[in-house]
Amino acid sequence: QVQLVESGGGSVQAGGSLRLSCAASEDTYCMGWFRQAAGKEREGVATRKESGRIIYAESVKGRFTISKDNARPTLYLQMDSLKPEDTAMYYCAAGPLSWGSCQYKYWGQGTQVTVSS
Repeated sequence: QVQLVESGGGSVQAGGSLRLSCAASEDTYCMGWFRQAAGKEREGVATRKESGRIIYAESVKGRFTISKDNARPTLYLQMDSLKPEDTAMYYCAAGPLSWGSCQYKYWGQGTQVTVSS
C-alpha cells in the first residue's frame, strides 16, 4: 500500500502560481496528478504513461509542469498563469505498471486549489 500526502493547495488570484507537492511512502513507476472540479468528472492533469512520457491535459499545456524528486520520493506540480477554470480538488495518484499499462490504484486525500478572477 503506497501512502500519498498532497500539500500546497490554496487560494490565488488569476495569473498567480502555486506548487503542489505529493510525498509518497515509496516510489512507483506510474505517478501523476488529477483534478476534479465541482460537478465534473475527474481528469488527468499531468500523468505518466506506460512509455514514460508525460501527458498534459490540453487546458494546462504550457502552464503546468510536473517534476519528481526520486530520492524522497516526492512528486510536484508547478502551476503558473492560473485561471479560474483551474479551480478544483487536485489529487496525486500512483501505481505499478501492470500488463503494459499504468494502474493508478493509490490516491492521496486531495488538496484544494481555488483561483479567483
